[in-house]
Amino acid sequence: MLNSHTTLAQRLLPQTGILQQSQVRNGLLVLAGTMFMALCAQISIPLPFTPVPITMQTFGVLIIGALFGPRLGAITMVVYLLEGLAGLPVFTQGRSAWSPSSIGVPVIIGPTAGYLFSYPIAAALVGTLATRGWDRSVMSAVPAMLLGNLVILACGFIWFAAANYLIGDAVSLWALFQLAILPFLAGDALKIALAALALPGGWALLHSIKKDRE
Repeated sequence: MLNSHTTLAQRLLPQTGILQQSQVRNGLLVLAGTMFMALCAQISIPLPFTPVPITMQTFGVLIIGALFGPRLGAITMVVYLLEGLAGLPVFTQGRSAWSPSSIGVPVIIGPTAGYLFSYPIAAALVGTLATRGWDRSVMSAVPAMLLGNLVILACGFIWFAAANYLIGDAVSLWALFQLAILPFLAGDALKIALAALALPGGWALLHSIKKDRE
């Protein structure tokens, strides 16, 4: 039985036939979510001055977290990371977790790994807020997406700074900020806006369809 705290994906997915089984529904959602993340990862713009590229992965994390809710959103991100660990080319530029990063070490321990590790946390946070209705209007969806994005940036920056420290680069925190965060703020603002518009738009469409059927 669906209630006011269910997510948009739960409302949109038919509850008939084999899809009445939660394991089947959740499995299909996780598969679809990881495929969507892999596609988002391929939309990538490398920057010459930093090992961190511009990608649509952040958008994918925010959307999936809000659509799936905290538990299934986080599970989807974990499965996505496990696909990379299994050698599938699901990360940026068709890389797996074991592909060489910009500094020659595997991606999973490279300078951008912190962003990847943040995905389950960010998806769970956005999903939790979505189940409390934050995805129903643009005014509440924006701060929900912003908080999820801040988790990704914070985890990415901490890992990036630690990686630079370990390889002996004497770089100031401001210089690291310019490499790991500053170039992506404008793009992240656009992705937050797109996600914050998409979710309330989806709910409005759902309500419109429901009214038409009544």
